[in-house]
Amino acid sequence: MPIITLTTDFGLRDPSVAAVKGAIYTELSQAKIVDITHEIPPFDIAAAAYIIKNAYKSFPNGSIHILGVDSELTPENKHIAVKLDDHYFIGANNGMISLISNEIVPEICVEINIHHNTISNFPVLDIFVQVATHIARGGTLEVIGKKTKEIKQLRNIEPTVSKTEKGEQINGDVIYVDNYGNAISNISRKFFERVGKGRDFSISARGFKFSKIYDNYSDAIDFNLPKADRIEEGKKIALFNTSDYLEIAIYKSNPQTVGSASTLLGLKTTDSITINFK
Repeated sequence: MPIITLTTDFGLRDPSVAAVKGAIYTELSQAKIVDITHEIPPFDIAAAAYIIKNAYKSFPNGSIHILGVDSELTPENKHIAVKLDDHYFIGANNGMISLISNEIVPEICVEINIHHNTISNFPVLDIFVQVATHIARGGTLEVIGKKTKEIKQLRNIEPTVSKTEKGEQINGDVIYVDNYGNAISNISRKFFERVGKGRDFSISARGFKFSKIYDNYSDAIDFNLPKADRIEEGKKIALFNTSDYLEIAIYKSNPQTVGSASTLLGLKTTDSITINFK
């Protein structure tokens, strides 16, 4: 039985998550459900795409991923089901899938057309659950929708490159702030290396400058020095995180105590991050 995952902006206080799980079990009592997260900021497509893009690969092939963010059906927000990288994704055609699939071509994409079977203002519960359990039973996408190649693109969320008097500049944005208050950008290591070509650089984020990018948080600490002489607490770091995206962080950060990139540097989603190459 394939795993069904849930990624939503429902939070955990309201009955929405329990209702969706109950509907899945009603349709398929032997279902295996995994919560990826229900703490996506409301309607934050970029954050949802970042999380699901970096989580789904750890699940077995054939897993089914319900994306419950900005899912209301409108003429500009149709519902789609996509088979991509041997996984299934069910959600609205709001650009989220394009952020997941920008490097992988979908095997099949259909526009879901089973809405006539129900009147719904809660599509995750009434539509996406039906599609997910249909797939879990071995059903094909062609049964629940018409093939389409129209996956909405959100190119404005990708970093850009511009010319400057001294060279080139990558213009990126913070797309997600994690539980530690680390500010994660949309600038991937691959994009950075392709543009930078090994040149010296300077990173700017809300007036703070960085001239080095680490691979691990602890790489920024000189452990050859006695502990009393090390600069640890409050140390500002730029690094490529485990998902290979540029991240601005504070060493051993905690937004509630020692502070973090979000609290100490004031970084939040949509803030600009620029990289100038010489």
